[in-house]
Amino acid sequence: VQLQASGGGLVQAGDSLRLSCTASGRTSSTYGTGWFRRTPGKDREFVAAIGWRDVSTYYAQSVQGRFSISRGNSKGTVYLQMNSLKPEDTAVYYCADRRAPTGPVRMSESYHFWGQGTLVTVSS
Repeated sequence: VQLQASGGGLVQAGDSLRLSCTASGRTSSTYGTGWFRRTPGKDREFVAAIGWRDVSTYYAQSVQGRFSISRGNSKGTVYLQMNSLKPEDTAVYYCADRRAPTGPVRMSESYHFWGQGTLVTVSS
């Protein structure tokens, strides 16, 4: 599975962005897709995740109510709609797939395939 995150950019606080995670090689065995973010000097942080079997969604408390994760009609694309952006949302955002429910959905170690990140910068 090859993943590519896109849609990042420079926005002002309060603005919205929609990130896309496109995939090639994703199969029916894919269990879920997650979004993580990383800022300099910090560990990778869970943002949101969605299941491919039951469309369950999960969010970090810091983005609950502002971000929304969804799937496209095919298994190709997962979206992260980010509203009411804050300067603390500034980070490189990555998407990742996991093949099985091994480990907590909020842990990066539970994911098996990672894409290149996309930079989101929110100015105050």
